[in-house]
Amino acid sequence: MRIISGTHKGRKIAPPKGLPVRPTTDMAKEAIFNVLNNRYHLDEISVLDLFAGTGNISLEFASRGVDEVLAIDKDYKCCAFIAKISKELELPIKVIKTDVLPFLEKTNNRFDLIFADPPYSFEDKDCESIRSLIFKKNLLKPDGLLIIEHSKYTDLTKLPSYTEGKKYGSSAFSFFQSSVV
Repeated sequence: MRIISGTHKGRKIAPPKGLPVRPTTDMAKEAIFNVLNNRYHLDEISVLDLFAGTGNISLEFASRGVDEVLAIDKDYKCCAFIAKISKELELPIKVIKTDVLPFLEKTNNRFDLIFADPPYSFEDKDCESIRSLIFKKNLLKPDGLLIIEHSKYTDLTKLPSYTEGKKYGSSAFSFFQSSVV
C-alpha cells in the first residue's frame, strides 16, 4: 500500500499481516481521487471514512491536505494501525473503534464527503442501510457526497440520490449526492 499524492507522495506503508481488510487498489484510488480533485478543494473539506481498514483512504485524504478526517472501524488492530501511522506521519486523522451502523445512528456530525468501503460480502440491502441512514440523519453537508466502494457485481444504481458509478477492475464505486440546502 502506498500514498499516491500530497505531502507523503510515494510513501509505502506496510500494514501488519492478518488484518481483516481488502485495501483499495492504487489504480482505483488514483482514479477516484482524480474525480474528487475536480470537484473539491481537498484542503477545505471534512471526510468520514467508514470501514477504514488499513486507513488507506484516510491517509490519502490527509496527505492531500484534508484537515478533518474521521476513520471508523470495528477492528482494534486496524484502528491501532491507523492511529500509529497517522501519528508517525503527523496527519490529522481521528480514529474511532466502533461498528459503523451504531456510529451513524449516534453521530450528529456532518461531513462534506463520506467514503464507505464495507466488506464485499455486504449485500445490496446492507449498502442501502448505510446510504439510508446517512441521508436520514442528514450527515452530509450541502452538496456533500457519499461514495460506497463495492464489488463490481453489486448494483446500487436504483437507490435514491445515486448520481454515477465508476468501475476499476473488480471494484466499483457508487456516488450519492446530497441536495443543496
